[in-house]
Amino acid sequence: MTILVDPNGSFRFWVEIDGLFVGGFTEVSGLRSETETEEYREGGVNNHVHRFPKITKYPSLVLKRGVTNSDELWNWYKDVVGGTVERKDGAVVLLDQAGEEIWRWNFFDSYPVKWIGPELKASRAEVAVEVLEIVYNRLEGIVSK
Repeated sequence: MTILVDPNGSFRFWVEIDGLFVGGFTEVSGLRSETETEEYREGGVNNHVHRFPKITKYPSLVLKRGVTNSDELWNWYKDVVGGTVERKDGAVVLLDQAGEEIWRWNFFDSYPVKWIGPELKASRAEVAVEVLEIVYNRLEGIVSK
């Protein structure tokens, strides 16, 4: 007998960098990897093309959050701008309805490459959101339960 497991919502997660919780984010994107392939046509084989794996690439991780009084991520980016690049490991952690960790995507050798400040508009009652873009060299997905 197969037991079907309901999919988990994408709305409960946290981000940690170097083992520290760095704030509540409203959106995280860039948890992806893509392996390039090289095609090779072999003489006499006319029904398919061989595909060989090459390098795996990872896009930038984009973190969006409401502006807070924590300056930890800003200072990390400011250090990169000043020429001091400190690579850090981190994770995006997905939680179930009970708040228990169920999935973890660990990223490695990361550092920030872009910061976008909030758009401030007096005519709107929205949360001011800042964006931090981080590059990383490797991604591992781990089921926690």
